[in-house]
Amino acid sequence: MTNTETLPLKQETDIVIIRQRVRKAAEEARLGLVSQTKIVTAASEIARNALIYGGGGECQLERTQRDGRAAVRLVVADQGQGIADLDQAMVDGYTSGGGLGLGLSGARRLVDHFSINTAPGEGTTVELWKWK
Repeated sequence: MTNTETLPLKQETDIVIIRQRVRKAAEEARLGLVSQTKIVTAASEIARNALIYGGGGECQLERTQRDGRAAVRLVVADQGQGIADLDQAMVDGYTSGGGLGLGLSGARRLVDHFSINTAPGEGTTVELWKWK
């Protein structure tokens, strides 16, 4: 069964709503508590980055299957300036702002699949998967 919803990402309160909806989807997919926490944390980090650095966008949330197993898939997209040096941005500790520099690299470690598509002037799209 696939269940998809698109959530706006325009203000801080949208991050809270995304976290809540991701947790619900992870529960419905019957992910374990640790996996639920990991996907919620990754979603929060990526959504915050999209809001702060990309000016906002949207989060597509899908409860689906992957290789016959229940899964939660997120696609967070913004129309911001994009990431000029993705390799550098993926290094732990690198930050273009005032954060700890663990948003992208930390999120990548928390999920089963992580992909990012970005280019200067074209925005950023991050795809996250966590499956049972």
